[in-house]
Amino acid sequence: MTSKRTSVVQAGMGDDPAYKSVSPPIYLSSTYCYNTISQKGKYDYGRTANPNRNELSDTLAMLENGSSCVVTSSGMSAIDLVTNLFNADALFIAPHDCYAGTHRLLSHRAEQGRLKVKFIDFLNTKAVSDAFKEGPALIMLESPSNPLMRLVDISEICKLAKKAGALVAVDNTFLSPVRQRPLDLGADFSIHSTTKYLNGHSDVVGGAIISKNQEHGDQLTWWANCLGVTGSPFDSYMTLRGMRTLHSRMDNQETSAMRVAQFLHKHPKVFKVYYPGLPSDPGYNLCKKQQFGPGAMLSFEVIGGFNAAKKVIEGLKVFQLAPSLGGVESLISYPPTMTHGGISETARNDAGIKENLLRISIGLESPEDLIQDLSASFTLI
Repeated sequence: MTSKRTSVVQAGMGDDPAYKSVSPPIYLSSTYCYNTISQKGKYDYGRTANPNRNELSDTLAMLENGSSCVVTSSGMSAIDLVTNLFNADALFIAPHDCYAGTHRLLSHRAEQGRLKVKFIDFLNTKAVSDAFKEGPALIMLESPSNPLMRLVDISEICKLAKKAGALVAVDNTFLSPVRQRPLDLGADFSIHSTTKYLNGHSDVVGGAIISKNQEHGDQLTWWANCLGVTGSPFDSYMTLRGMRTLHSRMDNQETSAMRVAQFLHKHPKVFKVYYPGLPSDPGYNLCKKQQFGPGAMLSFEVIGGFNAAKKVIEGLKVFQLAPSLGGVESLISYPPTMTHGGISETARNDAGIKENLLRISIGLESPEDLIQDLSASFTLI
């Protein structure tokens, strides 16, 4: 059987019916001709289906061991899409330390009366037990969490959800299917911002939701077409193009991330490092159990509060200050004002996001250059 790595590299190759091009063509057409007034071909309208988008969705479903995949216009549209499977009285349980965009979306949907939401600490067994007693319809998980890299035992949560009659959706953006496959752990949906590791080059905005159950996949496909949140042909083409190097990129970035994490862990001006690849991290054993590696995202707290964090950022030359992640370039962000600036200070405090916290996404640069960049910046505090 062909490996997933080989299948991703060769996805779409040889599908060109006209010229047999190695790289699949981009189908930008918004509409397609009918055979007769009552008989359409495989495609009729770009919002409903597109060859490039279908190729990407098939590849993602294969990588995640899912039944189907819906490619969307962004990661947030993928998260919002799944909410359409539930009635207005449905209760969602979500992490208190999740991505601010997810927190904001669910909070405002609840204010609209579209759903009910409860944010909990999934590492607090009593909080989890109490939440499941309330009859949730959907459990939203982030593992690792953004930005504190906290891991949740996906298999255990899925077992509890099954007993309670709830579905489980996991945001798998930080790891990609190369490092974690939530559906294999019992989840019903795996959600991605394809903007990040899947595309990997910081030049596409997109999302995807992979379903374990075909019926759920069909429902999501219907809603995506109805709402008009499907991804564009060009973005789909670019994402699949980026995915051809996904395995190699993740291997390289993860190796560098480990070296940077070890450097930070030993540095006297660093108070704490959040990286499940370190034996000192609370999620170290769980990482080995449910992941295929710790990934290339990490966060750390510097000694000296906000002023120290600001000086570290200002002193960097190789790391770029930007809120995204997963690209070939190394990025640093300040969660309190960037990725999590859209939620209240109270919510940030509850999540443990402190004023001295920095998050970094390791790219493909030389790890020696990254360490030297950080080391030089630390001399400013």
